[in-house]
Amino acid sequence: MSDFIKHECGIAFIRLLKPLEHYLEKYGTALYGFHKLFLLMEKQHNRGHDGVGIGCTKIGRPLGQPYMFRARSARSESLGHLFKSQQVAFDALVRKGRIDPKSPETVRENFDFGGEILMGHLRYGTSGEFNTSSCHPYYRKSNWPTRNLMVLGNFNMTNIRQLNQLMVDRGQHPIFGTDTQTVLEEIGYHLDEQHTDIYRELRDRGVPGCDIPKIISERLNVANSIRDSAQHWDGGYTIAGMVGNGDSFVLRDPRGIRPCFKYESDEFVAFASERVPLMTVFNVQQGDISEVEPGTVVAMKADSSITVERYAPPAPYSPCSFERIYFSRGNDPGIYQERKRLGAALVPQIIDSIGGDLQNAVFSFIPNTAEVAYMGMMDGLRLHRRMEVKHAILDAAKTGRVTEELIDDLILRNWPRAEKIAHKDIKLRTFISQEQTRLQMASHVYDVTYGEVHEKDALVVIDDSIVRGTTLKQSILKMLAETNPRKILVVSTAPQIRFPDCYGIDMAEIGKFIAFQAAIRLLRESGRQNVIDSVYSKCKVELTQPVATMRNCVKDLYAPFTLEETSAMISQLVFPDTTWQGELKVIYQTVEALHEAISPECGDWYFTGDYPTPGGYELVNRSFVHWYEGRDGRAYDQ
Repeated sequence: MSDFIKHECGIAFIRLLKPLEHYLEKYGTALYGFHKLFLLMEKQHNRGHDGVGIGCTKIGRPLGQPYMFRARSARSESLGHLFKSQQVAFDALVRKGRIDPKSPETVRENFDFGGEILMGHLRYGTSGEFNTSSCHPYYRKSNWPTRNLMVLGNFNMTNIRQLNQLMVDRGQHPIFGTDTQTVLEEIGYHLDEQHTDIYRELRDRGVPGCDIPKIISERLNVANSIRDSAQHWDGGYTIAGMVGNGDSFVLRDPRGIRPCFKYESDEFVAFASERVPLMTVFNVQQGDISEVEPGTVVAMKADSSITVERYAPPAPYSPCSFERIYFSRGNDPGIYQERKRLGAALVPQIIDSIGGDLQNAVFSFIPNTAEVAYMGMMDGLRLHRRMEVKHAILDAAKTGRVTEELIDDLILRNWPRAEKIAHKDIKLRTFISQEQTRLQMASHVYDVTYGEVHEKDALVVIDDSIVRGTTLKQSILKMLAETNPRKILVVSTAPQIRFPDCYGIDMAEIGKFIAFQAAIRLLRESGRQNVIDSVYSKCKVELTQPVATMRNCVKDLYAPFTLEETSAMISQLVFPDTTWQGELKVIYQTVEALHEAISPECGDWYFTGDYPTPGGYELVNRSFVHWYEGRDGRAYDQ
């Protein structure tokens, strides 16, 4: 993707179902769960590496002994640093004689992450100051095991203000700032309620105090706490958590916006944000991995019993399409084929734009994540050319005019030519503080292959998506223009991104989208500032209405123009500041082709403005109001 966008995060979770002795005997180490957690996180490194965190709960520890542990890091190369530091701590304990690697009990007793429940989190810092305190998991402490709670997740709540107000109205004193803290406190509140109800019943029955914790632990129902907590949630989320008594849970939002996959055996149950890490780490096949059903919670008791319960009514399935287009690793078998289909779907528009002249066209891609879509595009171009040749041969055969010249000119020539023109081998870092100079330095992130593109050629490059267009204008197109083609055609496997995301992707500020900027420019150049002012007024009115009744007023900005008109303006806006005199054209995937390529069910709200939850409509209207009033920042942070 030319404009790098950040995904909030990824999760990894392992619940061991056997004693540590089992893993030592079978796999040669009592740290089996710890090692597998690292691998699951490493295989999801693409989902975030600004900060990481891990948590562990040890089941059945004696009174007075700690049983929940957490470690977090926001330093450079945080994942490797965090696990290395824990391994160093383990090795030091071995040298001191406190741990015998062949004695699982010494591992459980002395190593923080030598427990039965382990979970990890990776994230990008997408706004504001980012430090260790911003890293998951979040931890709510108590001296009652059944009231200790640790939570992490891949999520974003659209109604964080309302959720905080709900706690205030109860008489709580929430710490404002993050939806993670809010989710932690909400689940914690309902755990407390359950705990207190059970405790009072047992106390009033005269049950001895020393017996009460065990009975509370047995009767605690985490799924009920999730069901009560989630009544007011609006957003996309996969959330994992552990309770101090050894209960744990993993849940997915009712519409399946955020992904979650599960692998279960008689030795453990494991969860991850992507399918392939589970396949690779545990050496299993695609069919062995299942998706966590939207609107359900997988609840795991301390006694290793596992149940799957519905905590929310079924809702329309709306998984984030950017998982398929960009975020998830392309070695997932389903995603690989979908990305190829996305590339192939662009072929008709490409052929039309270059006038069918494949002989004088060079096809390439913008590294690194568009490569699979590029392969699909090339397959589609070759198929198109084969069909042309087939029909030409059939027509010639009917008339008896199959000649050597026909074979040379019509059949052996005009095949699509593939070259790697753009290279992105390193991430250039610059210390320059002045913005203009820094941008000039950053333009050298990409290198170009010289000598393969000629003045008569059209250079066609495929990209995953064009979000802001900044890197495209200031770096990539400048570099591509150095090859001096007659035309540059940039094709996007995703449709125009017109509306902000509010469910966990760093695409929340509408004013930064190149498609939005194009619509505003078209309106102003055509003397329709009144449309912009009218949308602002409508958005202000909508924001006074109940969230459930709101509509997306921002759609009115795009309504006066066709997709082609908006794309043409985008082409003008991203035209590079160079002496190149060629033609630039930007082509986007259609929403219809997107659904044909990946799934008719995949969410498309950033393209269409049709949000899967009421909170999306509030956020899109608020985002436009913030832009109109000149306010920076994400609307759901303010």
